Amino acid sequence: MARLASLILSRGFLLAAASSASAQDAATPPAAASATAEAADTGHTLAEVTVQGARPVEEVGYQPRRASVATRTDTPLIDVPQAVNVVTERSIEDRAPGSLADALAAVPGVRMGNTLGGTQDAIVKRGFGDNRDNSILRDGMQSVQPRNFTPTTERIEVLKGPASMLYGIQDPGGLVNVVTKKPQLEAAHSVSGFTSSDGGGGAQVDLTGPIGASGLAYRFIADHQRVDYWRNFGETRQDVIAPSLAWYGRDTTVLVAYEHMSYSVPFDRGTIIDTRTGNPVAIPSAERLDEPYNVSTGRSDAVNLRIDHKLAQDWTVHFGYGFNRAYYNDWQARVLSANFATGVLTRRVDSTRDATQTVHNLTLNVEGKVRIAGFANDILAGVDYMHNYRLLGDLYRSKSSTAFNMYAPVYGLLPQTSTLSNADSDQTDKLIERGAFIQDALHLGERWIVLGGLRYESFDELTGKGRPFVVGSHTNAGKVVPRAGLVYKIDPNWSLYGSYSESFRPNTSIAQPIGDLPPEQAKAWEIGSKYQSRSLTASVALFDIHKRNIQTTETINGVNFTRNAGRAYSRGVELEANGRLTDAWSVIGSYAYTEARYQDDPKIAGNPLPNAPKHEAALYLTRDFGVIGSGPVSGRLRAGGGGRVFSSLAVGDGTGKVYHLPWGRVADAFVAWESRIFGRMIDWQLNVNNLFNSTYYTSSCCTGLPFVTSGAPREVRFSGKLEF
Repeated sequence: MARLASLILSRGFLLAAASSASAQDAATPPAAASATAEAADTGHTLAEVTVQGARPVEEVGYQPRRASVATRTDTPLIDVPQAVNVVTERSIEDRAPGSLADALAAVPGVRMGNTLGGTQDAIVKRGFGDNRDNSILRDGMQSVQPRNFTPTTERIEVLKGPASMLYGIQDPGGLVNVVTKKPQLEAAHSVSGFTSSDGGGGAQVDLTGPIGASGLAYRFIADHQRVDYWRNFGETRQDVIAPSLAWYGRDTTVLVAYEHMSYSVPFDRGTIIDTRTGNPVAIPSAERLDEPYNVSTGRSDAVNLRIDHKLAQDWTVHFGYGFNRAYYNDWQARVLSANFATGVLTRRVDSTRDATQTVHNLTLNVEGKVRIAGFANDILAGVDYMHNYRLLGDLYRSKSSTAFNMYAPVYGLLPQTSTLSNADSDQTDKLIERGAFIQDALHLGERWIVLGGLRYESFDELTGKGRPFVVGSHTNAGKVVPRAGLVYKIDPNWSLYGSYSESFRPNTSIAQPIGDLPPEQAKAWEIGSKYQSRSLTASVALFDIHKRNIQTTETINGVNFTRNAGRAYSRGVELEANGRLTDAWSVIGSYAYTEARYQDDPKIAGNPLPNAPKHEAALYLTRDFGVIGSGPVSGRLRAGGGGRVFSSLAVGDGTGKVYHLPWGRVADAFVAWESRIFGRMIDWQLNVNNLFNSTYYTSSCCTGLPFVTSGAPREVRFSGKLEF
C-alpha cells in the first residue's frame, strides 16, 4: 500500500492543475450555477436565480461535482471513497455521441464490449462486463433496454469497482447509471433536427414547464431518427416518445415517467480475423459478410415511479418502482467458418422471434442524519426486490451454405429459413433477487469520513431451453456483501481515500446447460485522490480486483461449451480531469492503464480479458470565443476538438489462442454557435467524427471464428435547435 500511496502523490500534476481556483458552494441551484458560469465566461455579473424544486447543482460545463450512484444519496464526489466518473450534459451536447459506448468513450477504463452485432449495449469496466450483465441502470433502476442512450438522457454516472453492496448482483468492474431529463418548473420549449453525411437525419421536440402554480410540472420528449448505415447496406431507425410528470411539494416529491422506443438496427457482427495472419481479413472495411435481412427490430417500454417524502428535518424516505420491457425479432446470416485461401464462407441462417425480457424493480429505503457520541452519521438503510424474466421464443436454424465468397461477394444466394428448431426454442432465464442493506458514513470532525455498509443478497435463478423444456441450471444462494471506505480531506477541496468492496453474481447460461456452477465472487481494493476546485475536478485511482469462479465458453471440435475458468484479476491506474482551465478554455482528459488477465486455468491462464486494452487515453479541448455580433443578430461561438487512443485489443477464439488488433486512434471536432436572432435562441452545431478517417476496431466477440467490430469512418453531422 505504501508504493500505491506514493504513486498517487506522484500524480500531483492533476491536483496542481486545479489548485488555482477556489471551491464553489455545491448547493447552488442549476439556474444560479448556469448564471455564474456565464458571468465568468463573459465578464458580466448576473443576478443569482433560484428555481423552486430544483436539485442541488451537480455540474457546470464539463465539470461534475456531485453524483448519487456511489452512495444512493446526493453526495459530493470528493467525499466518495471510490472512483466515480460523470459524463455531463454539456459534454453530451458538444460531442453529440450516437450511442452509450460513444458517450462513455472518454471515461478511463471503460470500453465497448460484445454488442451482439450492434443490437445491445455492452460496456466493459476495468476489464469486466458484457451485454445483459445487469450493470446498466436508468435513474438507479436496472434496465433491459437494448439501447439506453436516447434523447431523454441528461447525464451519465459511472461507478467503478464492485457495487453489489448497494445494487445487488453485479460484476466487479462497476456500473453505469443513465440519468434522464426531468420535468422543470421553469418553462422551456425546443425543436431540433440534424442531418448526417451518411444519409438521413432526425428531428426532436422537448417541452417542459409548470402546470398551474401548485408545484406540478410536465415534460414531453419525442424524437425520430433514420440514418443510413456506413457499411454497404442497412439503416438505423429509432423513434422515442417520453412523457413525464412531477410534483414538487414542500415535503414530498413524486415523479412518474414513461418512455417508449421502437427501433430497427443492422445485425452486423463485423469482420473476421484471418487466422493465418492474425489480422482482420483483407477485404474493404465497408463490406458485410451477411445479408440485407440481417436486421434486429424491436420496441421497449419503461415506467419509473419515484416518491421522496421528508419525514422530519433530517430524515427522508425514498420509494421507487421501475418496470422495463423489451421485445425484439431478428434475422441473421451467421458466418460459421472461413477458407481464407479461397474466400469461401460457410454460413447459416439464424432467427429469433418473439423474444422478450421484462424486469420489475422495487426499492424502499430511508436516509437520515444523526449524531452519535458527538459525531455526524449519514445513514442509509433499505430493501430491494428485482424480478428479471427473459424468454427467446421461436428460434429458426437453416442448413449450412457455402455459396458466398468474401473476396467476390454476391448477396441474395442464402434465403431466409422457415425451419424451426424445437431444441433451441424457448430459451429461458428467470432471476429473482432480494436484498437488504445498511450503510453509514461517519464524519470524524472536518477531515475524516469512515464509510461502512453491509448487504444480505439472495437470488433464485432458473435457466433452460427446448420443446420439451430442459432445465440447464437451477441455483439459489445468499451472501453477506460488505463495503468499507475511508476519506481524509487534506483541505475542503482535496481528499485522499481508500476502499474495500466485494461483488456477487450467479453463473448462468441461457443457451447451454451448465449445471450448478458456484456464483462468481470478487474482492477489490482501491486507493486514490480527488481534487475539486471552482472550475476543475480531477482524480487519480489505483485498483486491484480479483475474481473467482469465472464462467467462460470453450470451443472443442467446433462446439461451444460453458465451464468454470478459475480466476481473473484486473489492476491498474486511472486519471481524469474535467472542467475549465481558463475562462475561455475547457478540457476533458483521461488516461487508464489496465492489466486484466485470466489466472489458474489450464488453457487460458495468462490470456488478457477480452475488450480490455492495456492503455487508453482521451483529450478534448474546447475554446469559448464569447459573444460575437450585436443588435438583432448575435451569438456565442464555441469550438473544440481532440481525440482518443487505445492500445491493442486481445481477441480470443475459445481454444486458448489470442490475436491482437492494432492500436486505435480517433479524432473528433465540433463548432457551435449559440445565436440570438430577433429574440429567438437558435443553436447551430457542426460535428465531425473520426476527423482523419482512421481505420480502427472497437471490440470483439464470439468463440470459434473470432469477429471484430470496425469503427465508423468519417461522418459529418449538422444540427440546429430552436428554443421558444
